[in-house]
Amino acid sequence: MAYERDFIERRRASWQRLEALLALVGKGGLRRLRRDEAREFGRLYQRAAADLAIARHEVRDPQLVSYLNHLAARAHGAIYQAESGSWLKLWRFYRYDAPALFRAHRAYVFAAFLAFAAFALAGGLFVCYDEAFAGAIGLSGALEQIKRGQDWTSAINGENQLVASLILTNNLRVALGAFALGIFAGLGTFYVLASNGLHIGGILALAVKYSFTPLLVFVCAHGVFELMAIFIAGGAGFLMGGALIAPGDRTRGEALLERGMAAIKLFAICVPLLAVAGLIEGFLSPSNAPSVFKFSVALLCAAFLVVYLGLPQTSRPAPPSD
Repeated sequence: MAYERDFIERRRASWQRLEALLALVGKGGLRRLRRDEAREFGRLYQRAAADLAIARHEVRDPQLVSYLNHLAARAHGAIYQAESGSWLKLWRFYRYDAPALFRAHRAYVFAAFLAFAAFALAGGLFVCYDEAFAGAIGLSGALEQIKRGQDWTSAINGENQLVASLILTNNLRVALGAFALGIFAGLGTFYVLASNGLHIGGILALAVKYSFTPLLVFVCAHGVFELMAIFIAGGAGFLMGGALIAPGDRTRGEALLERGMAAIKLFAICVPLLAVAGLIEGFLSPSNAPSVFKFSVALLCAAFLVVYLGLPQTSRPAPPSD
């Protein structure tokens, strides 16, 4: 009992101080604290957690353990809530974590690119050799419009906001399919990449064959971000499928859980890329802006991807202690 009383007397002041700071935090979050108070709050929380461990194993007073457990839980909740709701956390993910994650799994993204490119090349060669193949892959209507020189892309003007929304929704659907269907050992991802490769390769080949430049100019500006997002989504799908095919020394469930979390984060890179691509496709691509400007935008998008995803970033700074 003497040890218990001594322990309480020695630590009472710090517990009361932590309660006082929690009262301030409760009125407006951690932002209510000054810099020195925020540091003090962190130290007192760590000390309270340590005191809880001591109380559980040495003092063994149920009331004291309950009090310290509640105190530590309140402090932990205040810290976690502030961190999880912070825009800074999202910024740090896209600034540092996302590019590093891309480089760590770039082999899967490259595999997705190869699958798409192979079927795009095949689709282009097949429609040029036999235009009946265009009908087999759903391009018969586009073929007739290309032959007539009918530029259907200009019809987007006047409904840009609606079209941009529809385009973004469709692109997200394709990217999500390429990612989520990876759960079928990567076969679903391969199917999405192959079917989209055939379609895009076929229509671009027809545009080149009949010198239908409006379509080529139309796709150049938004195509860079849009295609990269599809490749990344496909890479995320292959990453998840690889956990089922080659789990290594883990069980398939363990490998799927680990790689699945990485795949979700990798897929998150696609969201801003598709959002920007949708805006470009809805507003810039169908506009009457000079072709040189649209190709310049494409080059800028490509340069951004090289710098952002391809070049090593500076190391992520440690979160501030205050």
